[in-house]
Amino acid sequence: MSLVLNFDLGTGGVRAGVYDVERRIMLSLSEASYNTSYPRAGWAEQQPEEWWSALLTAGRNAVAQCGSGEIASVCVATTASSVVICDRQSKPLYPAILWMDCRASKEARATESVEHPVMAYSGGGDAVEWLVPKAMWLAQNEPAIFARADIIGEALDFINYRLCGMWVGSRMNAACKWNYDSKNAAFVPEIYRALGIPELQHKLPQPIVPVGDAIGNLLPEVAAALGITTPAIVAQGGIDAHIGVLGAGTVAAGGMLIIGGTSVVHLTHLEEQGDVSGFWGPYPNALVDGLWLVEAGQVSAGSILNWFSQKLFGLDEQGHAALIREAASLRNRSPGLLTLDYWMGNRTPYRDADLRGAILGLSLGHDRADVYASAVDSIALGSANVVAVLEDRGVAVERIVIAGGICKNALWLQATVDALGRAVHVAHDDNLSLIGTAVCSAHALGLFPDLIAASEACAAPTRELIPESGRAGRYREMMELYRDATETLTPVLHALSVRQMAGAER
Repeated sequence: MSLVLNFDLGTGGVRAGVYDVERRIMLSLSEASYNTSYPRAGWAEQQPEEWWSALLTAGRNAVAQCGSGEIASVCVATTASSVVICDRQSKPLYPAILWMDCRASKEARATESVEHPVMAYSGGGDAVEWLVPKAMWLAQNEPAIFARADIIGEALDFINYRLCGMWVGSRMNAACKWNYDSKNAAFVPEIYRALGIPELQHKLPQPIVPVGDAIGNLLPEVAAALGITTPAIVAQGGIDAHIGVLGAGTVAAGGMLIIGGTSVVHLTHLEEQGDVSGFWGPYPNALVDGLWLVEAGQVSAGSILNWFSQKLFGLDEQGHAALIREAASLRNRSPGLLTLDYWMGNRTPYRDADLRGAILGLSLGHDRADVYASAVDSIALGSANVVAVLEDRGVAVERIVIAGGICKNALWLQATVDALGRAVHVAHDDNLSLIGTAVCSAHALGLFPDLIAASEACAAPTRELIPESGRAGRYREMMELYRDATETLTPVLHALSVRQMAGAER
């Protein structure tokens, strides 16, 4: 059998697809949504049971659409760190703390005081998005829940348990989000002790399984619920964007995958450990053996554009599309405006959860198309800034593949290429995480000798997109303003963030 069922649990919902490994095509696709709640400023929560319900719905529909229940393997990619707090039988004890939630900014800063060689893999400290600071916050603010929890893990771990009845962790998530020593395949209890949460090691899902290895067999009752008629295995997946590297064929050093969606993620590999200060990593063996993974990106991107179109301008999907066309047609786009894209803080290269968004240069002569175009420019500048600073650190970026929701917004896509000032390759298929999970399943089934070979065989096709003449120079000038404004306004934005948080707690 060469059919595999793949899941990508994103921020707004789950996508499911049946992929034919032998023919290298996606046979069917299905989606199901779930809700996000924002109980306080900077908080974002979801309900794990809604993930599971949506997964079963999307998976069942994808299997039915492909016309065959003969599925050999199932694999999952999810957002990270979307933290689940539950008992041993996977009953949630608290809402899942979503990846974009920044309530643990104080705890994230505290991780920078821990001195240990493994902390160098994360640049000397953890991001507010990661599991460890969120676990610290839970222990401090909800101690009874923390004590009761048998499992504090990722969305991926929760779903894998529901699929096969086994608690395991992904080496990718452990390396990138848990301060796990992926070079020596060991937990580091002294780090958790130093952070005041020694119990965490025993609450994390274990054992740790490399990406693309088999975890166990799909439970018969789950197979029946999904419409799968043959025995199937569950293959280990990982973080949605990171798994997309396998679908993009950018595993080798010098390649970079940029996925633009709710957020933007930049992923690249080094052949050996190097200085990437300001970024996350490099992590040894996180995705594949022998390479060092660097992750970068922007917390808010497409979410900012949706915030403008829906919350501020009250537009539906068609109205948003019309606004994109209007902004793209501006002869002199967003004149005199500069926006900073830090609605939920900055992931890299500033690594600052307390930055906030800003729009500078507003006048009564500007309209909503100008403001929207300026927001697009800011997100494009943020992406270009990431690549430029990485190259300043000596990281070679020779081939860039862009994928994700950005490809559905022509204005944002072209602005990003113009800001980068170089040709990029755009993936025809925006389901790179689904193709990446298919790669994992193909490896787990023994169809390829390693993940790199499987990735090269199954990678999605791309088309080249080049910068528009004259635009690259404009973005170079704007980049100086973008960086200067960030440096100048940081104290003000920090003060406003403190007031925002304090006001939300009253």
